[in-house]
Amino acid sequence: MYRPILTLPKTKVEKFLDVIGSGLFTVSILFIILQWGNLPEEIPAHFNAKGEVDRWGSKIEVLILPGIGIFMWIFLGLLEKAPHMHNYPARLNERNVEAFYLNSRKLCNEVKNFCLILFAIISCEIVLVALGKIEGLGWWFLPVVLIGTGIPILKGLIASSKIK
Repeated sequence: MYRPILTLPKTKVEKFLDVIGSGLFTVSILFIILQWGNLPEEIPAHFNAKGEVDRWGSKIEVLILPGIGIFMWIFLGLLEKAPHMHNYPARLNERNVEAFYLNSRKLCNEVKNFCLILFAIISCEIVLVALGKIEGLGWWFLPVVLIGTGIPILKGLIASSKIK
């Protein structure tokens, strides 16, 4: 199968999303660190579909999302740099390889940065609920997550289907 290793520069949108995603994620980690001493021993550990707390747990659990986020940041960042390892249709050839690679990398970048932003929001909201500043995530959270993850994937699939 034709899979050349190409070096394609990141687009301005990818660079912008990297700054926003990594920036907000880093700020959320700093927020957790700064608020650590103020957190009670029990914090929200899970939310239901309405955004209400339905399980409380140890404050150490607030570190789970940043831990997963760091792993994803590294793993998906490496995957972005190796579009030749992604899965492509049989019609991949010399004429369309750059378009397929760019589309696949952009999809990976969008999903990575959406997840980082999502993890940042959830982590900060967990801290704010634990401190009594807010009540929960709110009803809007689940639809935003579903739409926010679905749009990049649908957009990527549609763009991929248009590549000749």
